[in-house]
Amino acid sequence: MNFFRGVMGGQAAGPQPSGAETIQKLCDRVASSTLLEDRRDAVRALKSLSKKYRMEVGTQAMDHLINILQTDRSDSEILGYALDTLYNIICNDEEEEQDENAQKQADDLGAQFTDKFIQDPEHVTLLLTLLEEFDFHVRWPGVKLLTALLKNQGVQVQGVILVSPMGVSRLMDLLADSREVIRNDGLLLLQQLTKGNAAIQKIVAFENAFERLLDIITEEGSSDGGIVVEDCLLLLLNLLKNNSSNQNFFKEGSYIQRMKPWFEVGDDNSGWSAQKVTNLHLMLQLVRVMVSPVNSPGATASCQKSMYQCGLLQQLCTILMATGVPADILTETINTVSEVIRGSQVNQDYFASVNAPSNPPRPAIVVLLMSMVNERQPFVLRCAVLYCFQCFLYKNQKGQGEIVATLLPSTIDANSISAGQLLCGGLFSADSLSNWCAAVALAHALQDNLTQKEQLLRVQLATSLGKPPVSLLQQCTNILSQGSKVQTRVGLLMLLCTWISNCPIAVTHFLHNQENVPFLTAQISENLGEDERLVQGLCALLLGICIYYNDNSLENYTKEKLKQLIEKRIGKENFVEKLGFITKHELYSRAAQKPQPVFPSPEQMLFDHEFTKLVKELEGVITKAVHKSSEEEKKEEEVKKTLEQHDNIVTQYKELIREQDAQIQELKEQVASMTAQNEQMQTTITQQLSQIQQHKDQYNILKLKLGGFTSTYGSQVNGLQTEELTQLREEVEELRKQHALLQTQLSDKDALINTLVKVTQTAEGSTGGSENTELLKELESLRSQVQSQSAEINQLKTERQELLRRSSDTVSSSEGSLDATKMAELESRLTAQTTETERLKEETKSLSESRADLEQQLASATSTLQTEVHESRKEQDDLLMLLADQDQKIHSLKQRLKTLGETVEDEDDLDARDQTDEDDEEEEDEDED
Repeated sequence: MNFFRGVMGGQAAGPQPSGAETIQKLCDRVASSTLLEDRRDAVRALKSLSKKYRMEVGTQAMDHLINILQTDRSDSEILGYALDTLYNIICNDEEEEQDENAQKQADDLGAQFTDKFIQDPEHVTLLLTLLEEFDFHVRWPGVKLLTALLKNQGVQVQGVILVSPMGVSRLMDLLADSREVIRNDGLLLLQQLTKGNAAIQKIVAFENAFERLLDIITEEGSSDGGIVVEDCLLLLLNLLKNNSSNQNFFKEGSYIQRMKPWFEVGDDNSGWSAQKVTNLHLMLQLVRVMVSPVNSPGATASCQKSMYQCGLLQQLCTILMATGVPADILTETINTVSEVIRGSQVNQDYFASVNAPSNPPRPAIVVLLMSMVNERQPFVLRCAVLYCFQCFLYKNQKGQGEIVATLLPSTIDANSISAGQLLCGGLFSADSLSNWCAAVALAHALQDNLTQKEQLLRVQLATSLGKPPVSLLQQCTNILSQGSKVQTRVGLLMLLCTWISNCPIAVTHFLHNQENVPFLTAQISENLGEDERLVQGLCALLLGICIYYNDNSLENYTKEKLKQLIEKRIGKENFVEKLGFITKHELYSRAAQKPQPVFPSPEQMLFDHEFTKLVKELEGVITKAVHKSSEEEKKEEEVKKTLEQHDNIVTQYKELIREQDAQIQELKEQVASMTAQNEQMQTTITQQLSQIQQHKDQYNILKLKLGGFTSTYGSQVNGLQTEELTQLREEVEELRKQHALLQTQLSDKDALINTLVKVTQTAEGSTGGSENTELLKELESLRSQVQSQSAEINQLKTERQELLRRSSDTVSSSEGSLDATKMAELESRLTAQTTETERLKEETKSLSESRADLEQQLASATSTLQTEVHESRKEQDDLLMLLADQDQKIHSLKQRLKTLGETVEDEDDLDARDQTDEDDEEEEDEDED
């Protein structure tokens, strides 16, 4: 106990040990004591010495303390002492007032001990495990220690936590801790953890961080809350800034809608605490992160749409027009509204409709422009208003037209102040910053809008009483030639360059003033100081635009004459060098980085972001245009004309091809439709044929049934007389054969008689009467024989008819004996079958007619398709005719070349030459044989 009294400051006899010795003894006690109480007392003593003897404790005790964390997990008290001690030696205490050297040494010491601690990644993993302990004396110092490690060596500790299983999830559980001090320190820990590490940011976001943080902000009172709200907002900024994945997750989760209540500021804006200003400033930054111009256009447009739909834009515009709002909040709100409406037509239209609560009401744009041209307003506020006006006109041709229209004579209202009047007033005021802002704002009203450039040429200004009005273009050049401040001249030159670029009519108006070109050449050719170099470069750019976009409508200032003037008065190389002064200026690159005009002082407000794009676009083409000779320009013009003609021809062919493709597509669709109809018809015909076949089969079955019934009935009727009928049939057949034989004999006899008659006639002329008498006798005998045979034949015929009659009578008598009832039944069944047969015939007839109609439709479709194919073949024949004409022209041209003495080898000549060579080779072979 005497040892601990000495350590804790009690009185002891003898010389007092030094701090290093005491720490060494305590470390030995921690390492060697077997009792937990002794180790706990030693660690408590080290904790009390750790702030005063930071170096000694860190050097000697760190390993022992880490060992305590590993071995004494069951005792929360000793774990808390060990964690507190490690925190004291690693943390760089920023609250104590120290000189710069002492603070640097402390930072180096903290980094040194942090490196020693994280040298073994298992130490960080051990610390993450200890954070799962719910005991306050373990969890709270563990959170503070891990936060200190991240502050000193963030990247290395982030890497260890990222690969640790459930490492980020364990830290996210701190936000759900019911003890506010742990939850609040957990917010600080997550802030350090998410700095500059997109992977950890995504994990934290998908661990439901947005929901928890927004809940905490609401519970703490939103913008009226304390430091906890600020910590939540800082963590949200870490998660969303430059992280497109988290931004998309935030939008898809409908968290943008939950931001609207943050900006519901009451009517009483007199008491704004510093914390509320800070909170609202961070909230506005969060909105800007979601719609920043550096984000992808699609993501920005989606967020802008959501902000309009949920009413967030309307709420911001309410703050914009409210009274009593602090200047820095008003400035940031203007910048936020600027980016919410930038490039979004719907949001820009809404902003144009916003009116300030004044009497009479004025548009918000007019009220803001009044602040911009008022030299008594803060510089940052004027810059914010300029940015808002630029964002309102960005890709907004409708808004550009409305602004330019307020300058035209037909729309000027003498009873109210318009945006155009304010811009003209600022353009020609005595304040150079107002001149510059008004010139840049007016230039944005003309950006990429040829119509408004031409409209602005109509604007006339009344300079003084009794003098005729001058154009706005002329007045700008007049002020430019009077030698005002550099800022004013730079603003006017940027306006003129934007105005006349890509607008030949404006170039003609500018050159029409005889004093403009001499003024520009004088400015460029003089050797002026550093401050005037930028003005010289802009004058060179303006003169170059007059050359590049010159339509040669003014005889005295054609492209060629202006280039000759540059060569004589300035020199081409000197002109190009002066043109390069613009991009070499130190403020040029700063303005080119982002659209928002951010300048440390009014004097450095020289370049506009959109103008830097114009310079980058025109510098190269102007340099080429100045160096080109007239012959090269003529050649280029000829080439351009040729290319235009070629493009026109190509365009015509493309249109023709598109039309043919459309026709082919239409024909393909028709063919496909007809094919489908044909297939459908074929299917229908097949079905109908199947039905017809079914009906035929049914008909045949009925017919067979009817035939079987009749045959059965007939067999029953004739069964008794079958033998007699058979005998009669045989006799009839025998009589037929005899009749055929007799017919044959009769024919032979007739032929013989005819022969004899002819012979007799012949003989009558050559012989006597006696002979004729004999012949006649023979003839008579033959005739009698024939007659007797004919009688026999007639008798046989009579017998045959009698037999047939007898057979018929036999059948009739048999039928007469049938039962009358059965005969009636048979007749009724026959009638029914006949009726069914007739019905089937009618159905078959109707099906045949529908089939004929379908075949007729198919034939019509086929005929249409054949017609279209015929037309396509006709077009092919026309093309072949054109090709033949082309070949004929080529042949005629070759003949003309041959006539002029040129050697032309065409395919026919080559073929003839090959044939001659072959003939020569054959002759040589024959000679050898």
